[in-house]
Amino acid sequence: MAPTGLPPDIDADVARVTETLAMITPRWNVRILLALSAQPLRYSELAAKVSWLRDGQLHPKLHQLCDAGLVQRTEHTPRHVTYGHTDRATTLLPVLPLIVTWAENYLEKPNQPLPAIEQVEDSLTLLTRRHAAAILWVLKIRGETSGRALAMAVMPSSDWTNIYPPLRQLVDDGLVRTDGTGQPYRLSAAGDDLGPVLGALSAWSAGQPLNQAGQHPVWGHTTAAPEQRMWLSNQARIPAPTTAPASHRTDQTPLAWQRTALFSHATPPRPLAALPTGGPRR
Repeated sequence: MAPTGLPPDIDADVARVTETLAMITPRWNVRILLALSAQPLRYSELAAKVSWLRDGQLHPKLHQLCDAGLVQRTEHTPRHVTYGHTDRATTLLPVLPLIVTWAENYLEKPNQPLPAIEQVEDSLTLLTRRHAAAILWVLKIRGETSGRALAMAVMPSSDWTNIYPPLRQLVDDGLVRTDGTGQPYRLSAAGDDLGPVLGALSAWSAGQPLNQAGQHPVWGHTTAAPEQRMWLSNQARIPAPTTAPASHRTDQTPLAWQRTALFSHATPPRPLAALPTGGPRR
């Protein structure tokens, strides 16, 4: 990620969150992490859980997740190798229910409810648009700003008009609002309500417990009032194997984390000790 014109501490924060999103957004990465959430598995056992992936697709994905420090390969004997979560991945998974909660409020509603895993994948796609994190940070800090001023903060070394393609995409995605050509830009309610998600990703990437998200200097204590849910994403749905739909909540009481299911709404578990930059890489 190119340096922004933001203060160094905020620039570093945006860069860490962008790196975290780049680890988990690639297709199938979250599904693989969830498949390993109960216990370490041998390659054949994992392949059976993600049977829609061919062998030539699963192996490089595991290699990438190992390089990212989210999956650990353990060689018990030359013929007995298992793959399992690192502590780093275990502390990241509780962010996923936060994404589901946001998606239930703001993603478009298809004819049939999307499984929770697809809500996560669609949401992550929006957050990894080019320059998306930096634009969201600047708009959260400034409230509203012109396209030129936004460009000076997000991409100071580029022609300022280059801000418009990613900015228009975020408007189309429903995360940013403007009243028309030449008018300032600001976060929509959907963009502002990303606070719990982005605050938690920031805390994790800095090696802090997830319960520190509420004290984030930019995204902490988000209290934006919801607006009419108008979602304009053109993102195509990712074909996926049949999965059980997310359970319908009848109240706001979070459910306990279910390691035998894909995942459910949950409060973060007791945090582990703070680890630098999301924890040690394996």
